[in-house]
Amino acid sequence: MRIARFTTGGDPRYAMVDGPAGSEELVVLTGDPIYMPVQPTGERVPLARDDVRLLAPVIPRSKIIGVGRNYAEHAAEMGNEVPQAPLLFLKPNTSVIGPDDPITLPAWTQEVHHEAELAVVIGKVAKNVSPERALDQVFGFTVANDVTARDAQRTDGQWARAKGFDSSCPLGPWVVPGLDVDDLAVLARVNGDLRQDGRTSQLIFDVAHLVSYISEAFTLLPGDVILTGTPAGVGPVVHGDVVEVEVEEIGVLRNPVLRRD
Repeated sequence: MRIARFTTGGDPRYAMVDGPAGSEELVVLTGDPIYMPVQPTGERVPLARDDVRLLAPVIPRSKIIGVGRNYAEHAAEMGNEVPQAPLLFLKPNTSVIGPDDPITLPAWTQEVHHEAELAVVIGKVAKNVSPERALDQVFGFTVANDVTARDAQRTDGQWARAKGFDSSCPLGPWVVPGLDVDDLAVLARVNGDLRQDGRTSQLIFDVAHLVSYISEAFTLLPGDVILTGTPAGVGPVVHGDVVEVEVEEIGVLRNPVLRRD
């Protein structure tokens, strides 16, 4: 099952995505499936219809928790040691954009990088949950790009501005519940050129461990998103680029890059 959030010009709606690539239909749901049972209305909307626009599949009402340096090769390429425990940071929900929305480069940074990631969408309130029960708290998984102003990350001493600016958290194209994420490809392409090519089996701290560890610090609420870390190969994006982030068995998240005058 794939759960999308979309608009045809009015208020956002939710739908199950049905059908093969290129001929998908949106099976419209009665409400937000994170908070209520999945119930189709009977309406079906072709995804390719001109007035259909996919939105970020979830807008966290509480928080986005990022995990830094969770792939050994990425830690090495940045000149860092592998952390002994998950390295956490927060992104505001104002950083979220959806498929095909522009990543807008702020005037105060000249070095912005893409970071392809598997994202976890929380479905239940979770506090001090054990690793054995952690996946029971997960609604599903989506694709994320943890866009980072690398120059600000180096100079600020903390990561709030570098990783939290508006449009720095593309999510999409939909959420996939019930997915086995132990060994999925995580890729990034810029203008069609492959930049990142990792697998979730390379995560230092796996999803169950992350959900458990994070729940010890923060109460996780339905709709919260955890970014699980990025594989090696991060690099710059500039005005006019198109970034595609892909997670196997979920889909491709595409965003153009824009710098306004």
